[in-house]
Amino acid sequence: MSRFSAAVGFAAVLSFATPVLAADFEATVVIKDHVFIPAEIKVPVGVRIVLTVDNQDPTPEEFESSVLKVEKIIPGNSSAKVRIGALAAGTFHFFGEFNEATAQGVIIAE
Repeated sequence: MSRFSAAVGFAAVLSFATPVLAADFEATVVIKDHVFIPAEIKVPVGVRIVLTVDNQDPTPEEFESSVLKVEKIIPGNSSAKVRIGALAAGTFHFFGEFNEATAQGVIIAE
């Protein structure tokens, strides 16, 4: 067997041994005037989530959710990614700790 044949055969075995993973679900939420826009984000059940938090206010905000086990400070006029594991069906509350009265939102997994 040639080196090429062996390499192709090995690659074929690896392709069967590697599990197929679903792509991450990506969404963006904007913080403007201490409010999350949109305040409701719908995501599919069972898929990891990459949430870009774009803080358009000049002051920092902390994206927080005890149920999602996430805490991330987003400096003013900047953005950051928040990674959330796959969710079961349900509603998951998040808020901005520095402006909790106005910065409220939910992720709905369905």
